Amino acid sequence: MNHEFTRRKLLWIGMTLTASGCVSAPPGLAPRDLVEVDGVTYDRRAQIDPQYRRQRVRYRGAGEPGSIVVNTDDKFLYLVEGDGWATRYGVGVGQAGLSLKGNATVGHKAEWPSWTPTENMMRRKPRLVQYASGVPGGPDNPLGARALYLYRGGKDTMFRVHGTNEPWSIGRAVSSGCVRLLNDDVIDLYNRTPVGTSVVII
Repeated sequence: MNHEFTRRKLLWIGMTLTASGCVSAPPGLAPRDLVEVDGVTYDRRAQIDPQYRRQRVRYRGAGEPGSIVVNTDDKFLYLVEGDGWATRYGVGVGQAGLSLKGNATVGHKAEWPSWTPTENMMRRKPRLVQYASGVPGGPDNPLGARALYLYRGGKDTMFRVHGTNEPWSIGRAVSSGCVRLLNDDVIDLYNRTPVGTSVVII
């Protein structure tokens, strides 16, 4: 797939990202590379903190081998490997009160997923009604390169573990509830995570 990026397209991506219920709260784009979230201005060019880079670490936390554990306080997702090891990914998480907590299961997976705001999202933010028919998958989509759909009791929770085109948001609580990773990281996780994988969010 050949995706050509232009300055105009990148600006459109930024506007689309702010519309997603799984991405940053509506920031109101500032000039150039700055974005404001809840009164705090971030530089889109900022480098990710090295601690949030994907790495294999010693692990003694919750979860059976093969499961995913998301620590929303520390902004890390662990893919538990067993024998005291896990792959740790830096993540962006939901703002206070907006994150899913507890147990879930990966009920569905998608490459370059489409995104459609939920009824609740459109009620809270009427401007999202313009996206009611959905945003197609691809690099312009706020869910990024891959998505893991979290289910409970066989039903979609409407929460996702997905990619992001906002690397500055990794390590922050800025989304409306979903867990986001760098696109390279979510591709790695996607390839290692079958449908049915147990997920624990703490």
